[in-house]
Amino acid sequence: MPSFTLLTQAIVSGLFTGAIYGLLGLGLSLSWGLLRQINLAHFGLAFASAYLTYALNEHGVDSLFALLIMPPVFFVIGAAIQWVMARFKVSPFNSLLVTFGLTIILEALLQWIWTADYRRLETPYGDMKLRLGGIYFPLPEMITLGISVAVAAAVWLVFRRSDIGKAIRAAAEDAPIAVAFGINEKALALGLAGLNAALASIAGVCIALTYTLAPSQIFTWVGVVFAVVMLGGLGRPWGPLIAGCAIGVVEALTMAIAAPAWAPLVSFSLLLVMLLTRPGRA
Repeated sequence: MPSFTLLTQAIVSGLFTGAIYGLLGLGLSLSWGLLRQINLAHFGLAFASAYLTYALNEHGVDSLFALLIMPPVFFVIGAAIQWVMARFKVSPFNSLLVTFGLTIILEALLQWIWTADYRRLETPYGDMKLRLGGIYFPLPEMITLGISVAVAAAVWLVFRRSDIGKAIRAAAEDAPIAVAFGINEKALALGLAGLNAALASIAGVCIALTYTLAPSQIFTWVGVVFAVVMLGGLGRPWGPLIAGCAIGVVEALTMAIAAPAWAPLVSFSLLLVMLLTRPGRA
């Protein structure tokens, strides 16, 4: 049986891992729940942001400064993708196929530019750790957790307290009625798609801070983030973060107690149990 310190460290590490799951799942949850699009390109955009952060760092730009650069750029990209999808009236199912194709293209572009070799972002604070009672808190992971909580809170405030957020939720519930009351559904959809892409770019910066990069890793995130989105609920700002932390902790404890190979099995078993016992929330 692992020691108390090892289990505590596993829980802390699981929370940090879950934070990136939740941050990556937030934009996908909003896209799926409010735009009715299963946007697999979300993962490709996140890794494109991660590689661009790596490239900026290679040219002397601090990776945290990328948090100011990436969101506006990817907002425009996300809005452009949404404009094309709306122009051709892509259905929800077809959006899965179209965005899967976009992800394949992005993976190929990343591999063409940076090759398939693993890349590691080197920063002055990359190896910094805070130690409390034998438990280590790596600074990059702490930054990621703080960003995840701040972003989830900001999105929740916008959707619950602002007129734009209320209009987006109204359009998602009943678009014809919302349009009849003067809501510009198309403009809101463009803005929401841009926001989702901006969220993907923030997640990409955090991925670059804490993980080694390789283009092929894009698809390793798909399964667990889909589980996070389903468990957290569609269109709910706090849901992916809470579900992500729960799955991250379960995975970390499973790796500490049993073996790393068991972690995905436990996570998806939890998803199946939730879907079977609470189908109305799926």
